[in-house]
Amino acid sequence: MKSKTARRDMPLSRPPLERMMKIHAALQAGRFPKASDLAGELEVNPKTVLRDIEFMRDRLNLPLEYSRANKGFAYTSEVSAFPTMQITEGELLALLVAEKALQQYRGTNFEKPLSAAFKKLAASLPENISINFSDWEQTISFRTSAEPILDLGVFDKLARATAGHQTLRLTYRKPGRKATEVRVVDPYQLANINGEWFLFAWCHLRKDIRTFAPARMVAVEASGEAFKRPEKFSLERRLRDSFGVIAGQGEFDVVLRFDELVADYIREKRWHPSQKLSELPDGGVELRLKLSSLDEIRRWVLGWGGNCMVVGPVELATSVRRASEQMAALYPRGKAQG
Repeated sequence: MKSKTARRDMPLSRPPLERMMKIHAALQAGRFPKASDLAGELEVNPKTVLRDIEFMRDRLNLPLEYSRANKGFAYTSEVSAFPTMQITEGELLALLVAEKALQQYRGTNFEKPLSAAFKKLAASLPENISINFSDWEQTISFRTSAEPILDLGVFDKLARATAGHQTLRLTYRKPGRKATEVRVVDPYQLANINGEWFLFAWCHLRKDIRTFAPARMVAVEASGEAFKRPEKFSLERRLRDSFGVIAGQGEFDVVLRFDELVADYIREKRWHPSQKLSELPDGGVELRLKLSSLDEIRRWVLGWGGNCMVVGPVELATSVRRASEQMAALYPRGKAQG
């Protein structure tokens, strides 16, 4: 009997795909390999080899049988190539771009599981792909100036409860407040909107659907109760007239005018499904939107400073003016700050 120390000193076994490729090569060579012989070559237990052979036969549909006459395994008909994952250069490039896009999670709790997932995908790819990764590495890149701070443990609990229709008890802190409060919610959907994660859930306290930010969840506990997700719930429909994540009950025709200095930035993006653009004689552009709430559009307008003017509605123009006056009061003329 081998000791535990001896087992720890044994070399690490090859990945399953690599083992099966070597078994395939032995079968193609007509060697009628035995499980014990293959186990010695691959440095694994014979039972592992038998499981690999069963997988090749039952899952990969390879014509593989044990030959009693030759006391070994063999293919019963011709096999032109081992059925590894087939992928085109275009598909591989798309995968690379996706991996690059996920760099916004570098340094966060998502980095390790995402990296592991891509390594598994890479290990399953065929070896004869002719694409120069070093060239693409220097050609495509993504950068984000504000990385989301998330607790992977919290996010995992939210994802599992949402998928399993399990009611949660959240210890939650509202923005701008130090005190926390407990909310019992039925998690309907987790969504990443403009790089930020949000949980849309039925709040038992408010008797309505509310939006929660995982980053502000101090604790997440399973209540042990299940719920039935309403069939009529649709996040796309709920946020159709919002400018972000706030779904209001109003109907606002928003009209904004941007001067020539920033007009190209407005033309180059689709800011909202309802948007309509009109060119202005001075080189600027007019943007029209139909929204259900003014909260998020107000902050967006303020971000453009003096390059954006609110034409309507009056409520939005008034709100932006008040916010601008508050900002101006923070910087009195002739007085240095600090």
